Amino acid sequence: MDPFKPLDEEERDLMESIEKDEWNSLEGPEKEKEIERLQRAAKNTFTKSERMNIRISPKDLQDLKIRALQEGIPYQTLVSSIIHKYLNDRFVER
Repeated sequence: MDPFKPLDEEERDLMESIEKDEWNSLEGPEKEKEIERLQRAAKNTFTKSERMNIRISPKDLQDLKIRALQEGIPYQTLVSSIIHKYLNDRFVER
């Protein structure tokens, strides 16, 4: 498989846009403001203020812990990420 072959129409459009040099880098104060905005968004995304208890089968929990180890993150963080992606329509089935 070609690692640079677009996977879908959105990715194909993005690659064409990049090849046409339609992207501009932010400079100076605009760049700093954008960095600060994105850092705040990232921090707010992962700020946890609520607790939730769930029941899960021992096998699923074991598989979850294995997958988290493979990803290099705590299993609770993996669960939180899965829920966040699902709720924001970014969870994609393979």
